[in-house]
Amino acid sequence: MINFAIKYGDMNNLKPTKDNLVKLILKEKCPNCGNGDVYQKKTKFMQLPIMNDTCENCQYHFDREPGYFIGAMYISYGLAVFQAILTFLLLYIFLPNIPTIWVVLAILFVLSVFSIKNYKLSRIIYIHIFPY
Repeated sequence: MINFAIKYGDMNNLKPTKDNLVKLILKEKCPNCGNGDVYQKKTKFMQLPIMNDTCENCQYHFDREPGYFIGAMYISYGLAVFQAILTFLLLYIFLPNIPTIWVVLAILFVLSVFSIKNYKLSRIIYIHIFPY
């Protein structure tokens, strides 16, 4: 159950509290109400993520202006670097004698597997960092 704080005394205008921010980001929920989905559900296997224009619950507008999500590229880059470093460290600790080419291929594989999730998470984190 999401813990809500009442904003301006209106029961219909509920604002999520800060203690569940990570949960909202990982569940890809609206930064305003915490209930609506930021992305549409996938209908095909290899479908690219489609972002909703507004929250179906509180009508919060996700895409504010052209170029708004350029800053999300920096967050995506940070997530990819973190995943690459983590993959390298895990390989270095558990398989210290693995050839360098396999380390590079493993890092590229991990980055390609998480690329769509990084794209979605970086935009959602950016929305939560810079709300209206």
